[in-house]
Amino acid sequence: MNLLAVMGSPRKEKATDTLVDKAVEGAVSANPGLEVRKIVLADHDIRYCRNCLACRDRRTDGPYSPCSIRDDMDRLHEDVLASDLLIFGTPLHMGQVTSLLMTFLERICLTFAKPVGKVLTISACPVPRSKKDRKSVTILTNGVVPPLYRRFCDDASPLIRQTVKDSLNGRTVGDLYAGNIEGRGVERYFDRAFNLGRKLARA
Repeated sequence: MNLLAVMGSPRKEKATDTLVDKAVEGAVSANPGLEVRKIVLADHDIRYCRNCLACRDRRTDGPYSPCSIRDDMDRLHEDVLASDLLIFGTPLHMGQVTSLLMTFLERICLTFAKPVGKVLTISACPVPRSKKDRKSVTILTNGVVPPLYRRFCDDASPLIRQTVKDSLNGRTVGDLYAGNIEGRGVERYFDRAFNLGRKLARA
């Protein structure tokens, strides 16, 4: 079984990165046989989607439709394809995922999904190209906003959850909102991240 951790913060060894690692530790503690791959998005050449629609319009029976852009996503698509379990980690920027993670999500959206159905007579609604079942968890960090006020500043969770469902045939089984880290410290969330990883591995 393959675990893919996607770290969307531009800052290594800080709160998001640390909590993603704790979740990986938890998952491995629950399932020592896991094959783990961690992607630090900032280390890769991932270019912006050009909206060329080649992935959407390409007729293929494969589990994903290759993108027209040649960059590191060529290899990362294979990592996503191999994954059974996923961990997404991102700080909240303006209530959303980072630009790094947004670009990654845009680049897997219609490579791993195909549009079916009709919305205003246009083929639009995405469904996964692959029937492989996946499970995921999400880790969100916020420097100043405490968990009590999460609902006012978290538009990232539904975006990740829907992308996992529509593109990866996956289900989000849990999340962690690590809020007010500047005031509380990241250590406060270590056990929660570890247990979230354990929950993922047992899902």
